[in-house]
Amino acid sequence: MNEPDILPQQQRENPEPHERTNPMPWYLVMIAGLLLVFGVVYITQADIETPSAWGDGRHAAELAGQRKAAGGAKVDGAALYASLCAACHQASGQGLPGVFPPLAGSEWVLGKDSTTAAILLHGINGSLTVKGGSYNGAMPAFKDQLNDAQIAAVLSHVRSQWGNSAPEVSAETVAKARAEHQARSAPFAGDKELPPHD
Repeated sequence: MNEPDILPQQQRENPEPHERTNPMPWYLVMIAGLLLVFGVVYITQADIETPSAWGDGRHAAELAGQRKAAGGAKVDGAALYASLCAACHQASGQGLPGVFPPLAGSEWVLGKDSTTAAILLHGINGSLTVKGGSYNGAMPAFKDQLNDAQIAAVLSHVRSQWGNSAPEVSAETVAKARAEHQARSAPFAGDKELPPHD
């Protein structure tokens, strides 16, 4: 049988690499062993009752939020709006045409604070006219999800954004609206059931 011809290009190639049986260097084995021993000793000697001083020094009261001078918790209405409302009404407050009404320049937002509080507490299900347009989306009720101070903070935020200029809403106003409509178990039926806005 004839030997195959070896071309010049093949002669320039390096030989194929082969796995060898060289052992791992002793110093790498020693380092890995020392790290293993250190890890075991560290874990067995660690105090599971870690002193609180080892933390960042904050207390539970500080993590709960800043306090007003009157002693009530300061609620971030903008953060609540971003997490609960912006998906429908958008970060710009312009809503989605035909489905979710705009809050910018809305007569409902700028109207009676007790009405807006009632809307947030119980939601809306049905056609609602806002700025001359009809919107037929469903708004959830927040009465069980947010307390009076949180609802007041969201309303105050909305009433001061996107060109809106209306007074802040107090937690007391929300509490009155909650008490006034406490028997209600269903959302408002849009224009049919909501009181006229001022």
